[in-house]
Parts: sequence; structure tokens; C-alpha cells
Amino acid sequence: MPLYKQLKSAIETAIRSHAFKSGSVLPGERSLAETLSLSRVTVRKALAMLEEEGMLSRRQGARSEIGSRVEKSLSTLTSFSEDLRARGMEPGCVWISKQLTRPSPAEMMALGISANAQVLRMRRVRTADGAPIAVEHAAVPVRFLPSPSFVGDSLYEALAERGFLPRRAVQRMRARAASPEDAQHLRCEPDAPILTTERRCFLADGEIVEYCETRYKGEVYDFVFELQR
Repeated sequence: MPLYKQLKSAIETAIRSHAFKSGSVLPGERSLAETLSLSRVTVRKALAMLEEEGMLSRRQGARSEIGSRVEKSLSTLTSFSEDLRARGMEPGCVWISKQLTRPSPAEMMALGISANAQVLRMRRVRTADGAPIAVEHAAVPVRFLPSPSFVGDSLYEALAERGFLPRRAVQRMRARAASPEDAQHLRCEPDAPILTTERRCFLADGEIVEYCETRYKGEVYDFVFELQR
């Protein structure tokens, strides 16, 4: 294996094992090259590959910063907060809005409710160690959550406290370009690639408890599938 790929693999392993915290800074190219007895070209190629994969953020004249990349398994139903805490990151959110309102046509179809029903609609920016990585739009029928005050930082904790924790979900995913609003919330460029998921969550008896659309910053989120024959 070429030296730059060996170095890239070693740094990647250290990042994934949380030897480096997200937001921490690597030594400069010259320091790495001298310490590891490698050429600066080798170090530069390794760091460039890591930057391309979203694991590092590099600025001209500054050192390389560890990105807040998150792995999300699609084989289990877990909350955003559970995913981040399992990877040693601190989950957080910035609320955009929480309100009781009539459902949109998309929410009516997804939740199986009428136009006269009410939903608790929640819009927020999800953060990992303070960095924005997703924008979430969720709707829950009012019979499950009758007031915005019931929801703190975790929607699933609020549902669990009332005995309505989802047990299964159907989810689909697609790629899209960030809108100007997405770019503002996620601190990325307009038209930057983002991943959008739409998820319907069900109770054990089959009732639909939540419809959620989440727009993930493409450079910081990995979705992991386990396939078997």
C-alpha cells in the first residue's frame, strides 16, 4: 500500500476510535512529515483524501481540524441523541419552531389523518458537539403529544414518557441539493449535497406515531447498512 494511503488509514482509524475528538486539531504538515519521516507530499495527499471524505476540515494557512462525522446504522431504530452518545458526542438542538397546527397534505398522507386533525409540528437544527449536522422537520398527532411543552431536547424521550415510543419505522432516503434555508442552518454552501430521509414511525399495534423528514449535511454523516445473503 502506498505510504500516503497507510497514513490516511492510520489517521482514519484514530478518528473512528475517538482517539481524536471532533473539532480537535492535527499537527501541521511539516510537523507530521518530520515526526513520521515522510515527505510533505505524502502527508498532503493523505490529508487531502481525508478532507474529501469529510473527516477533516482544512483551511489555507491553518491546521487540519477533525470533522464531526457520524455513522448511522439503518438496521436499528434509534434516536439522534442515542446515535451521538454512542459515539462519544454530545447531542443538542436549536429550535426553529414548535407549534400545534393543522397537518400539511404530506403529513396527512404519511400519518393517515384527516385535514381537521391537529399535529404537533417541530422544526429544529440538530447538533453534534455544538456543530450543526442536520435539519429536522417532525410531526406527531396531537393525541400522542398534546402540547409543545412536553418536548425538550429529545422527542423520543417525550414519547417514551407517555408510553408511545416507536417500535418500528419505514424510511426512504434520497440525495438533493441544499436550499438557501438549509445552507443557512447547516452552515454550508447553497446547492451543497445533502441527504434527506423521510421516516414513518409505528407503535407496536401499528398506529403511526411520527412522520419525520431530516436533511443531513452530506459531508458529516455516514449511513451504514448490514447486508446478508
